[in-house]
Amino acid sequence: MRRTVSRGRVLTAVLALAAGLLAGSPSAMAAQPVERTMSVAADPYTWKNARIDGGGFVPGIVFNRSEQNLAYARTDIGGAYRWQESSKTWTPLLDSIGWDDWGHTGVVSLASDPVEPDKVYAAVGTYTNSWDPKNGAVFRSADRGASWQKAGLPFKLGGNMPGRGMGERLAVDPHKNSVLYLGAPSGKGLWRSTDSGASWSQVTNFPNVGNYVQDPSDTSGYASDNQGIVWVTFDESTGAGTNATQTIYVGVADKENSVYRSTDAGATWSRLPGQPTGYLAHKGVLDAENGHLYLAYSDKGGPYDGGKGQLWRYATGSGTWTDISPVAEADTYYGFSGLTVDRQNPGTVMATAYSSWWPDTQIFRSTNSGGTWTKAWDYSSYPNRSNRYTMDVSSSPWLTWGANPSPPEQTPKLGWMTEALEIDPFDSDRMMYGTGATVYGTEDLGTWDSGGQFTIKPMVQGLEETAVNDLAAPPSGGAQLLSALGDVGGFRHTDLTKVPSMMFTSPNFASTTSLDFAETNPGTVVRAGNLDSGPHIAFSTDNGANWFAGTDPSGVSGGGTVAAASDGSRFVWSPEGAGVHYATGFGSSWSASSGIPAGAIVESDRVDPRTFYGFKSGKFYVSSDGGATFTASSASGLPSGDSVRFKALPGTKGDIWLAGGASDGAYGLWHSTDGGASFTKLSGVEQADTIGFGRAAAGASYQTLYTSAKIGGVRGIFRSTDQGSTWTRINDDAHQWGWTGAAITGDPRVFGRVYVSTNGRGVIYGDTAG
Repeated sequence: MRRTVSRGRVLTAVLALAAGLLAGSPSAMAAQPVERTMSVAADPYTWKNARIDGGGFVPGIVFNRSEQNLAYARTDIGGAYRWQESSKTWTPLLDSIGWDDWGHTGVVSLASDPVEPDKVYAAVGTYTNSWDPKNGAVFRSADRGASWQKAGLPFKLGGNMPGRGMGERLAVDPHKNSVLYLGAPSGKGLWRSTDSGASWSQVTNFPNVGNYVQDPSDTSGYASDNQGIVWVTFDESTGAGTNATQTIYVGVADKENSVYRSTDAGATWSRLPGQPTGYLAHKGVLDAENGHLYLAYSDKGGPYDGGKGQLWRYATGSGTWTDISPVAEADTYYGFSGLTVDRQNPGTVMATAYSSWWPDTQIFRSTNSGGTWTKAWDYSSYPNRSNRYTMDVSSSPWLTWGANPSPPEQTPKLGWMTEALEIDPFDSDRMMYGTGATVYGTEDLGTWDSGGQFTIKPMVQGLEETAVNDLAAPPSGGAQLLSALGDVGGFRHTDLTKVPSMMFTSPNFASTTSLDFAETNPGTVVRAGNLDSGPHIAFSTDNGANWFAGTDPSGVSGGGTVAAASDGSRFVWSPEGAGVHYATGFGSSWSASSGIPAGAIVESDRVDPRTFYGFKSGKFYVSSDGGATFTASSASGLPSGDSVRFKALPGTKGDIWLAGGASDGAYGLWHSTDGGASFTKLSGVEQADTIGFGRAAAGASYQTLYTSAKIGGVRGIFRSTDQGSTWTRINDDAHQWGWTGAAITGDPRVFGRVYVSTNGRGVIYGDTAG
């Protein structure tokens, strides 16, 4: 499924936008503010996810080696999670990360302390280039991630960078657990803490900082970053009591020198002699009982690329290297990454062909230390397959993608980007592995060896990892919520507590960038999005349950923003690659709009079906002829950049709220009651990035306002029931979810309910505690 290849690009764009919001740009002089009284008292709310279950890449799963059922998962942009055995669900651990530290929602590595299982560590930071303005950090917790302390680092970490599936880069000494090591990217080397993660210093005598970059020509710094030190593995058999473990293996992103070792607790280091060359060691997993270090090699850093690979076994006692690859190198079209040892039966080892996109990923298993292997699936007679497993995705039925592929492809797929693979150290029958969309697992893995079929199911409930681009809550119809998401397109929720049966299809956008419904005819819905080949717009006449594709104007390269007339009779679309266009009916023929620049954000009036609005580079635009012509408003003082979101109020023509800006210019919340001819800036709102409307409070005549904003010096999610005269913060410091600047909407049917976009924690919704 190639759609997941776009994940890095999509989230790059989202977070580049976030970085732009933080960096700011010059602005026009602010409009005259109106005096308001601002309240930042909190109102108790309960917060949950609109259930999707998964939706993103899980590059790491970590089981504690000394306590049963204690496991963690890390995501590339959506934080970390702890497994809850009683409910078979995941609990989010990093929701307290705030707006200014949004990059810390990317987790590049996790380590669970084998000596004191209450302790857990997370190495956080999303990008090593300029997109993430802050350095990385190591979070430490003494209560399994319920609360954290932070140790800042003098360099950046890259939870969403190339190579993020290698690891783990963070490791705790299994004997002297006050000692930790961290492998850094960007040529920053190997780092060590001797005080349980409170402080860190570079291991200055470590001889190799790595040299592998995915694409040296990438001027953004994303694909051209040195992937650095990629894993640390202790040999627990070389320590005793609370004395430091003597032998430590370290993986380096250097195809000629990928593995180093210390035999004196890190005092000196040397390249492991006789090692394979020409590949990167994605993982180094030790079977101390038999004295075997297993290594999974790929010619690329992943998680998308990799065309050749090998598996090797190193005998720690004799120094002998053995190629144990399950497939001849010449026959691989993928690299190896996922790698695990059965701690109950250490001669059993498993590995994944993580970059085998077509027809499917592959999982290999050996019960004799790599002497011979069996596969999760093989060809019976091409193109037909014989699987050792069955898949049950009834809990997340959208994982079939609504596909009907031809053999040898199947749906649902066994996976892709399968870099996380772990057998439960206390239960040989339980295995979990991460994919680009979910966590899969089995609890009858032993059936693999006895000739039966083991069952694979999603083990992902509670782990919500979608990036949200837009949200809409219609006033009537079966849909409670419509979402525009990165990578998985989007969903129609008729019940927030249940996983929808399918994402939007016909067509399946790789990412949906914008959606809208007709305010007075909410059965009519439109969405725009990105697709490698095919249309970039789709329509529904049944409230988003079923869809059909529209036709693109010439030159369209991406979804952009789209608006539906209040009665659904026409649409205005501002796609990427082409100017603003309008259409009557369902987009079979588009005409170019005049008077408005390409790339403008477009919205519709929620009362007058012929009135549409646009915004671009500080200018507000109005059309009164259905989008055929736009006229620039004389309104001034609006944000000069394009980090702006605006909406028109349902039920009142020409009532518009606009949020956005940048910290070095105009930034805040503006209100117009004359169709955008003029705007008034709310004085007490220092910054605002989203605006949405919900059901009015009892006794109030005006709809409730919601925003992700900074008010009274506090960043948060705010609600106003009196047209913005006073505001109440409704989230708290434990519920911040990093960056929430893409979209917000209230519920027109339920007072107090609000839907909040996140960049990697899915769709959050809140209800008043009462």
